[in-house]
Amino acid sequence: MGCGFAKSDQLKKRDRETMRAALLIQRWYRQYVARLEMRRRCTWNIFQSIEYAGEQDQIKLYNFFGYLMDHFTPNNICRNVDWERYFCYKSIEVPELYSGPHLSFPITCSNAAELVEAFKNKQQLHSRYVLQLLGETWRLLRILPNISQISTCHSKEITICGDLHGHLEDLLLVFYKNGLPSSEKPYVFNGDFVDRGKDSLEILLILFSFLLVYPNDVHLNRGNHEDHIVNLRYGFTKEVLGKYRLHGKKILKLLQKIFSWLPLATVIDHKVLVLHGGISDTTDLHLISRVDRHKYVSALRPPKRTRQNRSGMIDSDLEDDDPTSKPVDSSRRRVHSLTHSSSTGSRHEVQRRSLQGLNNRVTCSVEEELKERRRQAGLSQSYGDLRNSLANSDSDPDSGELLESYGDEWKQIVDMLWSDPMPQDGCVPNDVRGGGCYWGPDVTEEVLRRHNLTLLIRSHECKQEGYEFCHNRRVLTIFSASNYYEVGSNRGAYIRMGPDLVPHFIQYQANRATRALTLRQRYVGRTERSALRALREKLFAHKSDLISSFQEYDPENIGLISLGHWACAMEAVLRLGLPWRVLRSQLVGDTLDGMLDYHLWFRELAITEPNTEVSLLETMYKHHSNLETIFRIIDTDNSGLISFEEFRQTWKLLSSHLQTEISDEAISDLAVSIDFNKDGSIDINEFMEAFRLVGGDLLQNEGDPH
Repeated sequence: MGCGFAKSDQLKKRDRETMRAALLIQRWYRQYVARLEMRRRCTWNIFQSIEYAGEQDQIKLYNFFGYLMDHFTPNNICRNVDWERYFCYKSIEVPELYSGPHLSFPITCSNAAELVEAFKNKQQLHSRYVLQLLGETWRLLRILPNISQISTCHSKEITICGDLHGHLEDLLLVFYKNGLPSSEKPYVFNGDFVDRGKDSLEILLILFSFLLVYPNDVHLNRGNHEDHIVNLRYGFTKEVLGKYRLHGKKILKLLQKIFSWLPLATVIDHKVLVLHGGISDTTDLHLISRVDRHKYVSALRPPKRTRQNRSGMIDSDLEDDDPTSKPVDSSRRRVHSLTHSSSTGSRHEVQRRSLQGLNNRVTCSVEEELKERRRQAGLSQSYGDLRNSLANSDSDPDSGELLESYGDEWKQIVDMLWSDPMPQDGCVPNDVRGGGCYWGPDVTEEVLRRHNLTLLIRSHECKQEGYEFCHNRRVLTIFSASNYYEVGSNRGAYIRMGPDLVPHFIQYQANRATRALTLRQRYVGRTERSALRALREKLFAHKSDLISSFQEYDPENIGLISLGHWACAMEAVLRLGLPWRVLRSQLVGDTLDGMLDYHLWFRELAITEPNTEVSLLETMYKHHSNLETIFRIIDTDNSGLISFEEFRQTWKLLSSHLQTEISDEAISDLAVSIDFNKDGSIDINEFMEAFRLVGGDLLQNEGDPH
């Protein structure tokens, strides 16, 4: 008996030790996962902050890019008959050697399915078919309303997809899991089909083909990236010109027209509102339903007033085409929303096309551009005063009529395409993106109540799980581009919704290798290194501002500051809203008793530096995306080559726009240093190679699994 009790006690002791070990392992694993989650969130914040800062920069320069587009691309053609003549496809021959898909018109469901299969196999559609398909799409879109009304029934569900951003693999996966669009399988695609990814045009052609086959069951909403000025910066313009060198500019011009005719929203069963960005406290669906949406070719610029010139063509001169500007204080990364502020500003007109002539005229400030756009928007309490002052303006007798006619319309459209929800009540300028607003739960409740709606579905923001509820589950964000920032960064998702109007989510990760990654690889492998690389580029671009800020905490000029002061200075200059103290271990190496040698720290950023003056290099890093955009606009023959003289004029154009004094000798030295093959010209690849990070652990991702 005694022996039995002893064995029982031993077993109980062993069980307790086993339980204790299991709890320790569980605690360790939970801490491990928590640390990975913290690092994943930091990585996510880096990507998102840099993305929004880029959009903000785009809005600052929208007028400048608009000028270049107006003067270095074919003139606007506004009459329908002129458009049809200009984009006529009949003279384009399809060679016998062409092995891609052949389309017949009116297009059939089998044609659309064949197009999906062809693009899946990396085939390219001939430019004749592209122009013909786009022309038919344009004719259909012109008869569609601004807000599409659709209904569910007991026999079918509606599928709602968010941003695709050129990720064809995601669209193909959605079709594989959910089925191709049909009368039994209706779809709503909620904007941002293009930019960032490499297959934006293929996505458009697939969606347009199904729209033509099933016009009552396929619905496309416009996103903020369905905008030719945004496309200049984020890749779609480059993609089209690269794939269709001969007819690319005609395709782009026709797509500008198509984008302006895309519907702005969809309403399901009179209860669920689907739009791309969001709403504001002034959103009025009745007004939106009456807007002439095609006038807003770019939502970043108010519509143009049209006049017929002597040749019978239609001139557009409603908007200010002055590209001139001065720099905003480089330490101020946040700007006011494009439509949620008001001020006054001057108006100028630049009519000369030459770069040299423009060089001498680029003197006004970016802030003046924004002031002019805010003034034209006619917002806030000063609307009446602004209207009166514009109406009485001697310099522009039509400006008062312009403000009266277009100010509120333009604001409504920008809000729909650019706004984001926030957790607090109210409606404030979206000073992160620079366009639209942030709106709170109270605004959601009021707008939904006013229009007798129950749910708002929007996209516009990448979510780690592909979707996210907010505002007491009255607002739902859906995002369908997986691996958006980097492989493994996020899932994609789409919604199925039946007559009960309850959303059901299907999540996915389009990249197969991503699903095979371990937890650590998925959260903090390639993705984290990619984010840190982008952040280090951002740091180098603001080197001078950061050193000045560091020196404020270093009155004795010994070159050392505390890590706390380092974190404060980083946020004060970059305004990215990042947890700098958490990121410190990723960005800062060794310290001296908790003090950072900030000059040594910058030297350890490991940026390739061409042999040129630091101020020019730093400015180039800050604006290399803008320079690449200008390159592509001015490269009218689409050769991809820029002569040294074109490079000099391009740089002088942007530096004058930014009021950055740079000598011709420095520009020439820079051109020579990045002409790697020494052929006397600079191609786009050579130019972009000048911005590659080369040092430290950032190259270790080359061998990472995808």
